[in-house]
Amino acid sequence: MTTAPAPRDIYERAKREGERRLSMPLLEKASTGFIAGVTIVFGIVALGMARELVEPELGPGVGKLVGALAFGIGLIFVVIGRSELFTENFFDPVATAIDRRRASAWTQLGTLWIVVLLLNLVGGAIMAVVFTVEGTLPAGAHHSLEEVAKDIASKSSLATFTRGVAAGTLLTLLSYLLHAVNSATSRIILAYVVGFFLALGPFDHVVVSVLHLVFGVWLGDAVTYFDVGSNLLLAGAGNLAGGLLLMTLTHAVQAKGARRSHNAQ
Repeated sequence: MTTAPAPRDIYERAKREGERRLSMPLLEKASTGFIAGVTIVFGIVALGMARELVEPELGPGVGKLVGALAFGIGLIFVVIGRSELFTENFFDPVATAIDRRRASAWTQLGTLWIVVLLLNLVGGAIMAVVFTVEGTLPAGAHHSLEEVAKDIASKSSLATFTRGVAAGTLLTLLSYLLHAVNSATSRIILAYVVGFFLALGPFDHVVVSVLHLVFGVWLGDAVTYFDVGSNLLLAGAGNLAGGLLLMTLTHAVQAKGARRSHNAQ
């Protein structure tokens, strides 16, 4: 059994991956973002189908638990497929931008975030169109998806922001932990556990929550485009706060402190 790498080694791995992501051509950034948006919808739909199957017999509590267990597959698809979900690109590229200490790196980082977020939503919306067609999903799944959307939309602005902070921290932690493991099996387990916890909260990851709300708009009249826009802004701000301040920058300080200690020895 091998030991986990030291924080400075994880950080070095993250910088190398961040270099690759920042250097991707625009078309590659767009395509990896689009693919992630498409694949994460399978997790959303799995959540809806699982809840629809168990809630009538076992109640909403068990339905929520089983739905969260089903959602985890969506994050596995994203991680193992090497596509890119917004907030997943916080830790690695930011570590690279900090290390480069050049304005051009931050410009590249901003471009990466905008392109990935936009294409996540475009890809997810296209798949949502497919799954909202009557008969595509089992009977009752549309109702479950609409109920999830109504629950997300019913939260206060502050709650949406704080749930966004939690989601941003959680997804950025996943990015960090993926550099601490070497096997595909370990990556699958990590992605699944984080996906389960994200959906169990549920915490507001800007892409996942916005796509949930898009389902709600298209499947009923209780959720509006105003809810979609509000969640985009509030959850997105929370994701940035949690992912960057609570996770990325603190790990950067940890790694640099460990490096200085190692050099001193």
